[in-house]
Amino acid sequence: MAVQLRNVRKSFGTVEVIHDVSMDIAAGEFAVFVGPSGCGKSTLLRTIAGLEDTSSGQISIEEQDVTWTEPAKRGVAMVFQSYALYPHLSVYENMAFSLRLRRASKREIEEKVLEAAAILRLEEQLHKKPSQLSGGQRQRVAIGRAIVRQPKVFLFDEPLSNLDAELRVQMRLELARLHKQIGATMIYVTHDQVEAMTLADKIFVLKGGIVQQSGRPLDLYRDPDNRFVAGFIGSPAMNFLEGTVTGREGDLTILEVDRTEMVARIDATPAPGTSVALGLRPEHIRVGETGLPVRMEMAEELGGLSFLHTRRPDMSEIVVEWRDGEHARMGETLHLACSPDKIMVFDTEGHRMR
Repeated sequence: MAVQLRNVRKSFGTVEVIHDVSMDIAAGEFAVFVGPSGCGKSTLLRTIAGLEDTSSGQISIEEQDVTWTEPAKRGVAMVFQSYALYPHLSVYENMAFSLRLRRASKREIEEKVLEAAAILRLEEQLHKKPSQLSGGQRQRVAIGRAIVRQPKVFLFDEPLSNLDAELRVQMRLELARLHKQIGATMIYVTHDQVEAMTLADKIFVLKGGIVQQSGRPLDLYRDPDNRFVAGFIGSPAMNFLEGTVTGREGDLTILEVDRTEMVARIDATPAPGTSVALGLRPEHIRVGETGLPVRMEMAEELGGLSFLHTRRPDMSEIVVEWRDGEHARMGETLHLACSPDKIMVFDTEGHRMR
């Protein structure tokens, strides 16, 4: 494994922000830490970098215990949200800076900087100062400065959050291409689950300093362990409906939501009267003659795809993916249904009932 964490904890004073985290990241893997602001993902990245000490536990990089190794000797390179470029130095000099500190030869510096510039398509920018570059170009320079060090592991702390939406999409493609080209181990922090889904080989979903679930992006999307992961992974987010178990027929659990019967296929056998939450992805909901009554409120038109925003009687929203051309008008009543195999069921503590 390229990076291993075993029972890592981190406290600031009496406040524990990382709770007993263990993880394995394979060599060459693109791992993403994702979660809401304040969940501990950046702190966890900084402990791997050595910028924060662990309170307990062990961190290994390429099977070497680096828990108490100083940052410069861990074989990692970190790319920050703020670029952290020297404004008075050219692009070439910024990328060469760490090599000069290591007293690398002029020839080695030139070879490595030009190689990194070619990978990042920065050859025409090497003579410019950071102020003359776009945000995307500056971020590529920051990445190039990491590449020339030839680290064992690249660490990215929300590197695209300062870019506009269009540039973020472009830079996601650039990072995916870079990872494929150099094959390095990369650990990436973001609060944007779309970035996580599009970049990651493996995602670690964090909440409150605890890893809620880890795995391949589509595995987390299709088979979340709990309500938090189900709601966090996916755009638009999963719809949740509060309901009550009313019975059982074979492997089908009968539920009632807003006086409407819904059916879920799960192995668990919650007793009648049990309160549960039903999770429905927007793309799994059908509009038909019968089902859960809702009022059409707004349509988000995206060309060949629309998202219908509807309201239940209690004013909670249900989003429905629509690909069938003409849809209902604002104020009309729709009836929503979902296949028993597509309905996820969660208990009152948020755990998935399978």
